[in-house]
Amino acid sequence: MYAHFFRNADSPLNQASGTSEAHSDDDSTDSFHHISIMTVQESDSMTPVNGNGLANGKNGKEVKKYSSQIELKRRIGLFNGCAIIIGVIIGSGIFISPKGVLESTGSPALSLGMWLFCGIYSMMGALCYAELGTMIPKSGGDYVYIHEAFGPLPAFIFLWMALVIVNPTSLAIIGLTFAKYTLKPFYVDEVVPDEVCRLVAATVILLLTAINCYKVRWSTRLQDVCMLAKVGAFGVIVIAAIIYVGKGNTQFLTYEKLTANTRYDPSSLAMAFYQGIFSFSGWNYLNFVTEELKEPNKNLPRAIYLSLPSVTIIYMLINLAYYTALSSESVLTSDAVAFSFAAETMGFFAFLVPIFVGFACLGTLNGIIFACSRMFYAGARNGQLPELLAHINLQNMTPMPSIIFLGGSSLVMLIINDIDMLVNYVSFAESAIVTMGVAGLLKMRLFDRSHPDRPIKINIIIPLTFFLICCYVLVAPFVQKPTELIVAAILIASGVPVYYIFVKWTKPACITEPWVKLTHFVQQVLLCVPDEVVKN
Repeated sequence: MYAHFFRNADSPLNQASGTSEAHSDDDSTDSFHHISIMTVQESDSMTPVNGNGLANGKNGKEVKKYSSQIELKRRIGLFNGCAIIIGVIIGSGIFISPKGVLESTGSPALSLGMWLFCGIYSMMGALCYAELGTMIPKSGGDYVYIHEAFGPLPAFIFLWMALVIVNPTSLAIIGLTFAKYTLKPFYVDEVVPDEVCRLVAATVILLLTAINCYKVRWSTRLQDVCMLAKVGAFGVIVIAAIIYVGKGNTQFLTYEKLTANTRYDPSSLAMAFYQGIFSFSGWNYLNFVTEELKEPNKNLPRAIYLSLPSVTIIYMLINLAYYTALSSESVLTSDAVAFSFAAETMGFFAFLVPIFVGFACLGTLNGIIFACSRMFYAGARNGQLPELLAHINLQNMTPMPSIIFLGGSSLVMLIINDIDMLVNYVSFAESAIVTMGVAGLLKMRLFDRSHPDRPIKINIIIPLTFFLICCYVLVAPFVQKPTELIVAAILIASGVPVYYIFVKWTKPACITEPWVKLTHFVQQVLLCVPDEVVKN
């Protein structure tokens, strides 16, 4: 099988390798990259194509010829969009963050208020991103918006945060949570060994990476199933809590129990927000796959309007359910809050909780791999990441190199097993990213008129309020946990020298030529080609 890659003569690979392909000037009607693959049975040479789309081989034998436009296809509908948002948001966070939120707020009542505030905050951000996504209908999410508003350097800083902190760390956290809960029934009276947790987490990440590489339909179907399973599972938890309270177990629902030890200092509230907002991570992920969304001007805002209120209500009910059966002390000392709740209220059926958590984590892992691989794809397409990450597998039409890179980098983050520290890193980096994104919206609304076509235009008070909240939550936590956040800030700032060394600097041939050979080798192994605009 032979693959012929028709590339733009000005592309980075062609410049580096010193090659240039001639393009036919006649009949150049398509602006997209075309690939022809021929299976030659008795000849090593290219053969002419007859009117039936079959190549004429030696001895008159016909050889099948495939030709297709290499681009991401619009295969995501409204239900799939809701499944991506709900599936990504409702994951491991609701099983990790209740402990962190309660630790910072001090009382169940204030922690419930913080969960509501995180939901409102996410809804405000989602409204801002609905305007951005319909105004700039390109895949890549925050990266594309920051690039449009502020240029290449801030956009690269965002990519750097996503590469180094946000996405690999998020996948590691969720993978470890999946492993901890699914293995808990086998270690009821003891702590699950770290080595076993990491092995199971790595296995499930590799499995989902393979699914996303192979077929988009499998990935979206898995996301739909996980979303429905998760919503149903949380319904079971809420019903179990109602039955438990109906039996007269209200000892933890008194005013004194719900409000004791409340902490109102600003730094503690900001840290509680970090823990809570981690559970809402993913409200902007549908913007990463805008180019694959059917009717994005309609389905993007509709998916947001349906998904965010649903998630907020579910989270409020789940946390309230926890506090019907567990004291504040029990929540703070438990290493698996949902499992402790099930053991107290569900009796024999407590074994179902690890299954529920498994579905929740699978949906989130799958959604992040699916959506964030498109962000790296968009960054590479703009020349700010290696061009290889902008390639699409020819058979499955998936950005396979980006998916493999994301899955592989998350395996490295499994070395760290302090989940609370990882959560703080992710929340700080994501807050910085969202702050840059909404600042871009404000800039384009107030000072830049280069995007007059706005299918959605929200009230300017919403992005202004959201921006001010973002600034506060970025600064306030430094008072309470300066060391962790300073480390995160240094990692983010390190993107500046990386940009000038690896992106702006014109590298000599001794560096570019081996990289081009490696790129061509990976192209052959993965059967992938670049999605770039060329004229035949």
